[in-house]
Amino acid sequence: MKQIEDFETIKLKAEQTYKTFGEVYCPYLKEKVIFNSFGLEHLKFKQHRKARSEQDQSMRFKLLYLIPEVIKASHTLQGILETKRFEYIKVNNRWERILKIVTYYEFIAVIGRNRIKVVIKQIGNNQKIFWSIIPSWGMNKNTMTRILHNGTLEED
Repeated sequence: MKQIEDFETIKLKAEQTYKTFGEVYCPYLKEKVIFNSFGLEHLKFKQHRKARSEQDQSMRFKLLYLIPEVIKASHTLQGILETKRFEYIKVNNRWERILKIVTYYEFIAVIGRNRIKVVIKQIGNNQKIFWSIIPSWGMNKNTMTRILHNGTLEED
């Protein structure tokens, strides 16, 4: 029962912190990155209606405060992915799934003892939004090699 209470406390604090971010200027992108509800939802859900585990969410929530610092200090891009995806877009006051060009920008930083990757998402020519924070490197249990994520930026 204590673990559930701790998770709820971490989640509530992270949501309150996230709402204070608003927008942060990124020197590499030369524009502001927006912190909207899509980024916060992505920290809770891997895909539409598929929740992340509490452990996964907790790790991301605990490192949330570092995101603006990484974006503000990002003068070098570590990765970029441009792809076509079906995205939910509001059209005439209703949500529709439309095929769009989506670009993901990856920034990696080591702050203190924390190694994190911050992902920024852009749909078409719209504003760039915070999409995800991927905490530290893990180990692939089969190959025993270091991995940072499973390779799908939409889900990570």
